[in-house]
Amino acid sequence: MAVTDGRGRSRRGGRAGSVLRTKPIEDVLAQTAGEGDEQSRGRLRKSLGPWDLMGFGIGIVIGTGIFTLTGVQARENAGPAITISFALAGVVSMLAALCYAELSSSVPTAGSAYTYSYATMGEIFAWIVGWDLVLEFALGAATVARGWSDYLARLLDLPTGLFTEEAPVNVGAVAITLVLGAVAYLGIRESARVTNTLVVVKVAICVFVVIAGAFYVTKANLTPFVPPSQPPSDDESGLARPLVQTLFGLEPSVYGIGGVLAAMAVVFFAFTGFEAVANLGEETRRPQRDLPLGLFGTLGVCALLYVAVSFVITGMVDYREIDTGAPIASAFDAVGLGWASDLVSVAAVAGLTTVILVDITAMGRITFAMSRDGLLPRAVAAVHPRFGTPYRITVVVTVAVALLAGLVPLETLADLVSIGTLFAFVLVSIAVPVLRVTRRDLERPFRVPLSPVLPVLSAFACLYLMANLSVETWLRFLAWLALGLVVYLAYGRRQARLARGV
Repeated sequence: MAVTDGRGRSRRGGRAGSVLRTKPIEDVLAQTAGEGDEQSRGRLRKSLGPWDLMGFGIGIVIGTGIFTLTGVQARENAGPAITISFALAGVVSMLAALCYAELSSSVPTAGSAYTYSYATMGEIFAWIVGWDLVLEFALGAATVARGWSDYLARLLDLPTGLFTEEAPVNVGAVAITLVLGAVAYLGIRESARVTNTLVVVKVAICVFVVIAGAFYVTKANLTPFVPPSQPPSDDESGLARPLVQTLFGLEPSVYGIGGVLAAMAVVFFAFTGFEAVANLGEETRRPQRDLPLGLFGTLGVCALLYVAVSFVITGMVDYREIDTGAPIASAFDAVGLGWASDLVSVAAVAGLTTVILVDITAMGRITFAMSRDGLLPRAVAAVHPRFGTPYRITVVVTVAVALLAGLVPLETLADLVSIGTLFAFVLVSIAVPVLRVTRRDLERPFRVPLSPVLPVLSAFACLYLMANLSVETWLRFLAWLALGLVVYLAYGRRQARLARGV
């Protein structure tokens, strides 16, 4: 365990082989500033402002959630009350964002949740979080790349044997991954320009959807706003049922308050990714001010758009008749505005493009931080002398995501993105009060109000959402964590910089 000096500052403590050794905050800040020995492998280039951070955040958050989950969950679980589900998921995300804002402004670094866990709870927890986030961003990028390919095929009438789920090798998904990987390789500033441009396009079209669709909202489609609870039409197997139902023997149901809460756990996926903003702290010019602005601005814009779009779509079409594949486009078709479907498809392509790019960028920063700490081979943490990016790890990440996107159908693994994100949120929420106790002297440009009440509330809310995911999702998640522990015990534990005393 870590020990502290007279001023409460963390120092390396415990046995060299302890899995609970913590990384001193001073080491984190020194690496961020480019200090220390050559094993720090340089530092990332500071070139981002608050608008760039919001662009990255909105770029990764507004994607498949707004284009697909609205229809699926309105029809299957919540009805018009899907707007409440989105609003509640946004509140939970904002609680987690408060915790991220305090930690990221105090300790701006490329590792975000991974580094915060390393400095507060110990190396083993840091490894678990880092390994977990690698899964989240890799699966997220690969899944979205396949969705991007399918949308493009529909928009341009491309051959299904190359660009859809029917393809043995999804060429479109591989191609977009490689192109965006190249953008991430060339520099964070270039990534920001591409992301910001596409974000403007998709936000503008989302606003158009709300304004144009509002003229076709009818009271009949919104009544009853919360449909009465009823048993599900299909009898789910034990593994497909939510964990909380299996543990407490609850009868499955849809609609009603239970349906709203069940939809909330699923549509939370639509908010995942905003934490990628915290991964860019080391490349932000004024992180103490700009990181909280980027986090809150991202969630504020996205939550407003999600609630507005879901309200309009369920008001345009009876929730029982919503097309779960393309709910927004089909809603405009239903009211005789077929030309708007093409605009929606353009927004989907633009939206999914930014999600892939930010996923690759964020995954590169997490593995960069882990490599710099020695938990992964340190050679891959090298920073490009010209572009200022972790170029080797970016290449590895891009190739891995391209292979997944091209060869593996990932629909059944989609919930893993949510459970991985929620797990990271739990540990970040816990890290705030822990660091308040162990590092009272640390400068905190932003402080979570009502701590430790709000951080604890955030942790419990995230745990509740995790419990509403299926048993099979939990089993897959635990299997991935078990594999990660094997890698850590075989390599990271002995090769970590703290283990070698450097």
